[in-house]
Amino acid sequence: MKISKTELTVRYAETDQMGIVHHSVYPIWYEAGRTDYIKMFGISYTEMEAAGVMMPLINLTCHYGIPAKYEDVVVVETRATKLSAAKMVLYYEVKRKSDGVLLGSGTTEHGFVDSKTFKPINVKKKLPELFAKISEDIREEN
Repeated sequence: MKISKTELTVRYAETDQMGIVHHSVYPIWYEAGRTDYIKMFGISYTEMEAAGVMMPLINLTCHYGIPAKYEDVVVVETRATKLSAAKMVLYYEVKRKSDGVLLGSGTTEHGFVDSKTFKPINVKKKLPELFAKISEDIREEN
């Protein structure tokens, strides 16, 4: 199973008046993790879009545990949990780098659409190599 690891340092602008990371930042961190995850399979988001595929968000979950604070270094670990010709679900864990403590976790679910029409597409046909690589990775996990 492939897990991307995206390292981020908490910026002052990402914190609230209490000095902790605002809840709205986690989905942005998930996006950074998702970008790195896709790159592990030999294609960038830019290349996917140039090939005519976009991945709009369908669903998002966030679970908050221990707060991250200004200047903490966090690692977003990302892996796919489900893949079909029409959708993909990714799972994220945000951990503090210094001690590995789990700070929060979540999921995102994305549809595959044509970048010009925004109509659903079959990614298995449109990007067969990427689909095969991610499918194999998910099968290895189970």
